[in-house]
Amino acid sequence: MMQRPPPEDFSLKETRPHLGGGKVTGDKLTSTYDLVEQMQYLYVRVVKAKELPGKDLTGSCDPYVEVKLGNYKGTTRHFEKKSNPEWNQVFAFSKDRIQASFLEATVKDKDVVKDDLIGRVVFDLSEVPKRVPPDSPLAPQWYRLEDRKGEKVKGELMLAVWFGTQADEAFPEAWHSDAATVSGTDALANIRSKVYLSPKLWYLRVNVIEAQDLIPTDKGRYPEVYVKAIVGNQVQRTRVSQSRTINPMWNEDLMFVAAEPFEEPLILSVEDRVAPNKDEVLGRCAIPLQYLDKRFDHRPVNSKWFNLEKHIMVDGEKKEIKFASKIHMRICLEGGYHVLDESTHYSSDLRPTAKQLWKPNIGVLELGILNATGLMPMKAKDGRGTTDAYCVAKYGQKWIRTRTIIDSFTPRWNEQYTWEVFDPCTVVTVGVFDNCHLHGGEKNGGGKDSRVGKVRIRLSTLETDRVYTHSYPLLVLHPNGVKKMGEIHLAVRFTCSSLLNMMHMYSLPLLPKMHYIHPLTVGQLDNLRHQATQIVSMRLTRAEPPLRKEVVEYMLDVGSHMWSMRRSKANFFRIMGVLSGLIAVGKWFEQICNWKNPITTVLIHLLFIILVLYPELILPTIFLYLFLIGVWYYRWRPRHPPHMDTRLSHADSAHPDELDEEFDTFPTSRPSDIVRMRYDRLRSIAGRIQTVVGDLATQGERLQSLLSWRDPRATALFVLFCLIAAVILYVTPFQVVALLVGIYVLRHPRFRYRLPSVPLNFFRRLPARTDCML
Repeated sequence: MMQRPPPEDFSLKETRPHLGGGKVTGDKLTSTYDLVEQMQYLYVRVVKAKELPGKDLTGSCDPYVEVKLGNYKGTTRHFEKKSNPEWNQVFAFSKDRIQASFLEATVKDKDVVKDDLIGRVVFDLSEVPKRVPPDSPLAPQWYRLEDRKGEKVKGELMLAVWFGTQADEAFPEAWHSDAATVSGTDALANIRSKVYLSPKLWYLRVNVIEAQDLIPTDKGRYPEVYVKAIVGNQVQRTRVSQSRTINPMWNEDLMFVAAEPFEEPLILSVEDRVAPNKDEVLGRCAIPLQYLDKRFDHRPVNSKWFNLEKHIMVDGEKKEIKFASKIHMRICLEGGYHVLDESTHYSSDLRPTAKQLWKPNIGVLELGILNATGLMPMKAKDGRGTTDAYCVAKYGQKWIRTRTIIDSFTPRWNEQYTWEVFDPCTVVTVGVFDNCHLHGGEKNGGGKDSRVGKVRIRLSTLETDRVYTHSYPLLVLHPNGVKKMGEIHLAVRFTCSSLLNMMHMYSLPLLPKMHYIHPLTVGQLDNLRHQATQIVSMRLTRAEPPLRKEVVEYMLDVGSHMWSMRRSKANFFRIMGVLSGLIAVGKWFEQICNWKNPITTVLIHLLFIILVLYPELILPTIFLYLFLIGVWYYRWRPRHPPHMDTRLSHADSAHPDELDEEFDTFPTSRPSDIVRMRYDRLRSIAGRIQTVVGDLATQGERLQSLLSWRDPRATALFVLFCLIAAVILYVTPFQVVALLVGIYVLRHPRFRYRLPSVPLNFFRRLPARTDCML
């Protein structure tokens, strides 16, 4: 039997890396890369050459430059028959790997048999200057070419050579010695760091009201008419109209997700169900989305009549016939909703679609992706295991991708990225992947980038202006159990521009107002989230280089709502963990009743008598106790951000049969049709139960986090509120408080707001342990 790895193997480790060259300061001028370790590079910028001599029989030359440093060499592109070529290419050699003391830049003439040497320039590395941004870039200079003996020859080469760090502007565009084994421009584009933006998503609401003057083919029957609407690959249908006439009515809403730029129109067809599996199109119309009304609040937009057209086939060609049928609709792009493309538990953005409704940002999130250690071999190359790792981080609409480090189980990225933060109750996700698109072997999209693991960090659990440097375990669930794929080392800092603004955020609803004024159903939200993730993954796959579908879907937690015995069990034990506190209080009270500790029982009796004689002391005493408990727990507040927890997720104790079910295809691959139908129905129902159980656990965990200092600002607000409430209630007669509370609870509906109350908003923003769920 295979021995299970020790639990501490999956733990979070605090580290003390040498950030920004040793100084972590708030002053941005010291280094723009103050959250990562400095990496030294030798940069060579090859600009141009002039007056190169002809080497061919024709008297012309096809020049290119070879930059060589020990075993590493990079080459520029070559020009046909040009004696004054311009390259303007940058080469970067990692200082860690430099084993030579001289740099050689050789100008060569490309030839069919053997490339001829035109001349070269040699630099002693001890003479090369250092450049520290924000110093201006080093100006390139002309150097006379020499032959192998060191004698001057005809022609000059313009170069700049300097030592710098990854903060240098030349770093992203440079050819790296690390990537010397990668060939082809496509593959090189695939390993560079990139920033991507999610497409701007809108909800499209189509309110189908009625149709007029329809012309069914069979006049002798009552038409059974419905409307089918298509946007891209999204198809929705209204129910069959109850009014079986040629003027049917529906008054039904259909919701779609649309992305800018709007490429596909909304295509509507009015169809008549002639027979059980036969529908006849009575008319259709295509509406381009870019001309639709955009609404930013709950006020309805004007409805419009649209003409329906019909196509008939005449001699094999489509002919359009105009006729008087019309359809009455109210169509708009909803700017007041946030289009959910992530699970609400791990959302990185909660802003409405319309920019006009955005509030100013409250701070900045900075992420330093330092390195990874102990990565597993993800694929075989030349008979041995290898990994070409890169990271992807997503927060808000901005996705970033680090460069790929070729063939390394301990890659060092040391790249730093920044995001604007609009809400502290959001999560940044960092994933590590193995690049399978480098060596030209998977040209036709056959290869998939393998997932190495991911990390989620909730911003509200971070103290402001503090740099967190931790090594996070990369955990992935496989059909044969949970596996640690290595560790990723991150530096995170959340800087807040105004503490007051951020504290105010805790009183606001989590989602934009429209979600509460015109809520969407759970079924609608599930369907729309699925459509949104498909659109985002399709658009990012079309970027150059692509951010691939499997990467985007893993980052967006596609499939997290699917049934899993393991996850349901984990959610059940989360609920038990929350209820265990109440059970403990019950046991403690039972011990008091049984006089286990006589002194405690006597004190409780005294307290009980005082509270019965002076009921006005009950509430202030409770709040004072909560205040004291909150202050007491401050000593044990969590010092680290949360991370994937295998024990909480029941990933390390899952039965092989449960994992087999979790990794089973959906629909199931079981042979019998009846079993398949029942099994799938069971899984979908159980998936909903699992969500409800998870939500219950979340509410309980939010209650616990009121005093746990998991979100330091929220606990500080609550503890302060308890102190103020305790003071006010000491001086206010209890009867007055009870009367005011009773009247408030029983108030007339006209005095009630449709938006959630401030305490409810505050409660919904408290962190739960969903972030740690695997």
